[in-house]
Amino acid sequence: MCTAASYLSRDFYFGRNFDYEISYNETIRITPRNYPLSFKTQDTIESHYAFIGVTAGIDAYPLYYDATNEKGLSIAGLNFAGNAYYHEMDDEKTNIAPFEIIPWILSQCASVSEALELLKDMNVVNIAFSDQLPNSDLHWMIADRKSCIVVESVREGLKIYDNPVGVMTNNPPFDKQLFTLNNYRHLSAKNPENTFSADLNLDEYSRGMGGIGLPGDLSSSSRFAKVAFTKMNSKSSEDEDSSVSQFFHILGSVEQQRGLTFIEEPDKYEITIYSSCVNADKGIYYYRTYDNSQINAVDMHREDLDSSELISYPMIEKQNVNYQN
Repeated sequence: MCTAASYLSRDFYFGRNFDYEISYNETIRITPRNYPLSFKTQDTIESHYAFIGVTAGIDAYPLYYDATNEKGLSIAGLNFAGNAYYHEMDDEKTNIAPFEIIPWILSQCASVSEALELLKDMNVVNIAFSDQLPNSDLHWMIADRKSCIVVESVREGLKIYDNPVGVMTNNPPFDKQLFTLNNYRHLSAKNPENTFSADLNLDEYSRGMGGIGLPGDLSSSSRFAKVAFTKMNSKSSEDEDSSVSQFFHILGSVEQQRGLTFIEEPDKYEITIYSSCVNADKGIYYYRTYDNSQINAVDMHREDLDSSELISYPMIEKQNVNYQN
């Protein structure tokens, strides 16, 4: 289970919590402009936009969890178990495997509006990366600084939703998640007035009482409501450090701690393996991991983006404690 969010201050930021019980050697990876991108049913794209993000560190092919291209378009794929449905080949459409969606769109599109043009004819086809790596059930959030959408391949076909809150979790389908926010329309960052009864002098005994009723559990629907409320009421200065810090605090409101989400295997618990925040305008990918709360960064524009070779940086997992005495 995961959470994705976007955030706008002076620059545009995008990122996610990657929540899972197993690590696949996650790696920061830059796909430069001239790295050939091959696809199962489409022609290889020899030259394209460069992009940066996190991939599984299990194969040379960049299997992206989330990424941002040099134009500022960002995508994250999140678990959509039980609802994702991948179709058979359709000769009337552009057939793209689930693991190809991020590179297919980011390599060619500079904005959400351009992505929507590609999505019009897309058929998410049930072709796995390999026999050892079957398809994961996913849906995708795609955003730029002006707009945000959610893309879901379900049994009825490809569904695309406007995303006015700029956040996404897992289940249920996005339209149902968005509807549940109606249950929290009374919430406020301000303390509420006493509307219980004019005959009772009820005490405003604490700050934060306007948020009473905001869910705090780790289910998908609860994380959606909590991170939406947090993000949409969030304030920060517009400088880089303040914006990045605030973004990680937004994601921190729904991070998962080891021991709270048990998986049906001995000693398996879902945790927030990493949290990310990319400055999509500048191409700087910030991240921190479960065991390393220090914010680390990789700047794609410090690399040769005209290269034809993938550029990789392993995630720094070891905590760096700053002793002051």
